[in-house]
Amino acid sequence: MATGKERQKQLAREHYQRQVERRAKRQAKQKQLAIIATSVGVLLVVGGIFAAVALVGGSGPDPQAATATPSAAPSAAPSAAAAGPKPYDAATNTCDYVADTNGAPAKNVGMPPAKPDKSAKTMTISTNHGDLVVALATDKAPCTVNSMAFLAKKKYFDGSKCHRMGPASFPMLQCGDPLAKADGKSQTDGQGGPGYRLAEENLSGAKYTRGVVAMAKSQAPGSTGSQFFIILGDLQLPAEYTPFGTVTKGLEILDDVSKKGVLPGGMGDGSGAPKDPVEFKHVTISGKS
Repeated sequence: MATGKERQKQLAREHYQRQVERRAKRQAKQKQLAIIATSVGVLLVVGGIFAAVALVGGSGPDPQAATATPSAAPSAAPSAAAAGPKPYDAATNTCDYVADTNGAPAKNVGMPPAKPDKSAKTMTISTNHGDLVVALATDKAPCTVNSMAFLAKKKYFDGSKCHRMGPASFPMLQCGDPLAKADGKSQTDGQGGPGYRLAEENLSGAKYTRGVVAMAKSQAPGSTGSQFFIILGDLQLPAEYTPFGTVTKGLEILDDVSKKGVLPGGMGDGSGAPKDPVEFKHVTISGKS
């Protein structure tokens, strides 16, 4: 028969094990771009297309700390979302960028200017595989493009790695977390951001077709940060993620990367860090000639 001290030790070990398991579950839930079913909390695949999905970017608070019922994916705090950011104000030609107070890992480089420079036309991403050229939808997404131009000027993306690639049934590559290791082991990949948030734009009639570049976000409105995804095929998504450009050159580079597969250690949905790493050397945004 176990003594009182042995029983206490056993209970302590069991308690510690439960803590470890809960921590592991929380970390898994915080991995970003989780593809989830919004109604039943599981993946639904119909004809090879993910149904009722949500793309998640950025990081929210510990869902277990915020509510007794664990959520399917992290989300921005409701109070933070209610406080802004505000959409683009055409009358004054101003954007609203607010500090991200969710406690996510951040590479702070300051705040973009409130007045966007609408001359931006092209974004060129120099990668270890070659250049990706993106035609920017500046008129339709002025604050998003303004933010990307600001971050590019600050060399925010330089040396960053794309941390998540989807399977053939969800063909996309997510990038823009400057802190991601993209090694299939890091528990914080996809949580990094610029320390500020902005409102979503250009959502009316948004289509997520091959070549479109759109911003990732958490489920809460106004949670767009620096992460974005490049679509390698047509995706059936709700119009919630700011499309701000279209790849005009270099998409075949990512097709080749996709064919090589992903590293183990993803979310269990077939996505993961690319086996053939995609690293940004430099990002530049040029204006109209």
